[in-house]
Amino acid sequence: MIRLPLYPASKGRGPAPGPARTVTLTIDGRAAEVPEGSTILDACSALGIDTPTMCFAKNLTPVNVCRVCVVELEGSRTLVPSCSRKVEPKMVVSTDSARVLTSRRLVLELLGSSVDLSATPGIADLMQRYGAEPERFGPRAPRAEAGARDRAHAGHHQATTGELAATVGQPPKVDNDLFVRDYDKCILCYKCVEACGADAQNTFAIAVAGRGFEARISTELDTPLDDSACVFCGNCIGVCPTGALVFKREHDLREAGQWDESRQTETTTTCPYCGVGCALTLRVQDNRIVRVTSPVESSVTEGHLCIKGRFGWEYAGGG
Repeated sequence: MIRLPLYPASKGRGPAPGPARTVTLTIDGRAAEVPEGSTILDACSALGIDTPTMCFAKNLTPVNVCRVCVVELEGSRTLVPSCSRKVEPKMVVSTDSARVLTSRRLVLELLGSSVDLSATPGIADLMQRYGAEPERFGPRAPRAEAGARDRAHAGHHQATTGELAATVGQPPKVDNDLFVRDYDKCILCYKCVEACGADAQNTFAIAVAGRGFEARISTELDTPLDDSACVFCGNCIGVCPTGALVFKREHDLREAGQWDESRQTETTTTCPYCGVGCALTLRVQDNRIVRVTSPVESSVTEGHLCIKGRFGWEYAGGG
């Protein structure tokens, strides 16, 4: 039997620190004993079961959007999201049933047929693993011309909802020197909204606007980003799973065909701007800093940073 430590620390997943009772359940025919309050995903991890996730992050509260992590729970009418479903005594879970595999394949196909997943880490392996064929839903719509989109945005007070709502197909938004928004890659996973809100920054500059095919990430009343409540902390970039939000320098290198992870190194250090002691992980290519993140495991940051820590590179070879 596999046992998890009694004090898991993942945000929104494990119980609060302190003595905890344990729960025994069965996953794929194997018994696992985990602390009360843990999730099925925690138990799967304890057994070494690789469960795919896209909208889940250890430092955010699960929102159950992408449905890639669903598993089959005995007695449940529907598949359940393993990232948020708490364990219960004597649960019997299957992570590789025909129903689960079909659901995951279809989710990947629907995402791949409507969104550009080319910058999503590990997506090719997932597609192959589940036999997903997004092309069977037809070719993706081409990007809209930048000029047409800009004209529509400029006249948004007169434009119809349909003219503005579509996000897939529009060109990247390069409207500041810090990061780029490429909504053609957005899967509406809510992670950027969570990081901007109560889980990290508490700025609440962005939210999901619209419904159905018109749903998109937006500032209040579609206000330009530099006129909105955004403080440019970049925590939305840190949690984005698809490259819809990316550092400006990374975007420029990718556009020029010069982004090469085989030539990059990572070094974790301490931010020098104040006395908080935030951990910074510097990714360097050709002696230039190209990306700054923070370890999710850091007890100081839990993966989040301020604008200085994430973007203040110039003094240390960032220029």
